[in-house]
Amino acid sequence: VQLQASGGGLAQAGGSLRLSCAASRSIFNIWTMGWYRQAPGKQRELVAAIASDGSANYEASVKGRFTISRDNAKNTVSLQMNYLRPEDTAIYYCAAGVTSDSAAYYTTDSAYDVWGQETQVTVSS
Repeated sequence: VQLQASGGGLAQAGGSLRLSCAASRSIFNIWTMGWYRQAPGKQRELVAAIASDGSANYEASVKGRFTISRDNAKNTVSLQMNYLRPEDTAIYYCAAGVTSDSAAYYTTDSAYDVWGQETQVTVSS
């Protein structure tokens, strides 16, 4: 499977952006998905993860501001980012991991099997 991320760009603090990640294969419903980010000088971190049944997990700083969702019929996962802050500035990646558990989402890098291309998000103050 290949993942293609899109939707990054420039936003002002308090604004919104929506990231999308399209998967190339139709077996999307057995993949658990995640969005990661890496800011300059910092380690990559998990932003949000979503299981195939829609169960989701969020990094503490984005809870209440970001929403991860998926459309298994369209093989896409999205990250709606509201109330953006300058500290959200980073390169964002989507990732996919195979699982037989529809309620499982992964929170560690090593659990993901496929990584998509990066998309830059820049938030100005």
